[in-house]
Amino acid sequence: MGAEQNKVLLPLAGSAVLAHSVRTALSVPDVVQVVVVVRPEDRAAVSTALAPHLGEHDLWLVDGGAERHHSEARALAALGPAIESGEITVVAVHDAARPLASTALYLAVIAAADQDGAAVPAVPTGRLSSLDGTTVEADLVAVQTPQAFGARALVDAYAAATVDGFVGTDTAACLERYTDLVIRAVPGERTNLKITFPEDVALATELLPPRSG
Repeated sequence: MGAEQNKVLLPLAGSAVLAHSVRTALSVPDVVQVVVVVRPEDRAAVSTALAPHLGEHDLWLVDGGAERHHSEARALAALGPAIESGEITVVAVHDAARPLASTALYLAVIAAADQDGAAVPAVPTGRLSSLDGTTVEADLVAVQTPQAFGARALVDAYAAATVDGFVGTDTAACLERYTDLVIRAVPGERTNLKITFPEDVALATELLPPRSG
């Protein structure tokens, strides 16, 4: 990205990139708890960026780990009591750098995970070629977030991964390794871009839907 700060703290239409992601997560009906995993050195900046957008909502900040997998494990640990009691039955995991994911996309993956145990949003990749010019399989898809999973299966999978020292590239990878669940794909959103390059902020600004109220 080349920015002098964490890219999720970059301004996007008057708010931090992260704030857009959090506002959407908080808008999901029946959400029990939103956990934001942060780098310890960003905790104060994240608190300042999110405070104006919380309203009556409660939000937890949890220090992340060395890898994405470790950060997710720490978030699950924070949610552990609510999962154990049955208050939380589905956990959705989202990339803060995807500020345009819609509430409807959250609802779609949560509903699919509630029914089948695991769901990820996916979009067709179009034609792909390898470096030698050969065409890659045409039925590949690009996987997005939010991804959603049955809470107890997720906790068990991450516990097993801790014992083995396994580190997954995303949440679904851990479930695929340690459960028999079939990861269900639901239609993703073409506008659900991940802020990766400097020009992505300008593109996200153009794609951001107007806020009501």
